[in-house]
Amino acid sequence: MEALLSQFTFLSDQALQDKNFDPSTIEDLMKLFEIESYKAWAAAELEQEKEFEEAEVEMQQAEEYLDSVMESAMDEFRLFEQEFDMMSKAEMESLVETGESARKMGKLMEKAASIASKRYIEAAMNSATASMKSAWKGVKGLSPPKVHPSSSS
Repeated sequence: MEALLSQFTFLSDQALQDKNFDPSTIEDLMKLFEIESYKAWAAAELEQEKEFEEAEVEMQQAEEYLDSVMESAMDEFRLFEQEFDMMSKAEMESLVETGESARKMGKLMEKAASIASKRYIEAAMNSATASMKSAWKGVKGLSPPKVHPSSSS
């Protein structure tokens, strides 16, 4: 392009100084300018297309990487979720076992208390019966005072 500009400057100077200058030489030069412009435009367009394709490839690679990272994160989340579910289930089973043990212990304590209260009632009844028998024997063993006929006067 610099060579064409130099040629144009030379021809412009020549056109100003030479009255017999043929203007068609400048037209030929202008056609060369036009051809060179088209070549530069085509080269720029090719470069732009090449950059666009490279950008598309890089974008695709970035999307694939993002998909990979997201899938990895989801795999980790699923693993965490499974572990958390297992821990929760184990904790629940432990609580259920503890509750069941407490229920069984409560039933045993209820039975023990029931048996103890029955034995207490039996012991109290036996004690009361023994006291009543003893009192009855004491009452039977007492005889009414004897009245002497001579003392009635």
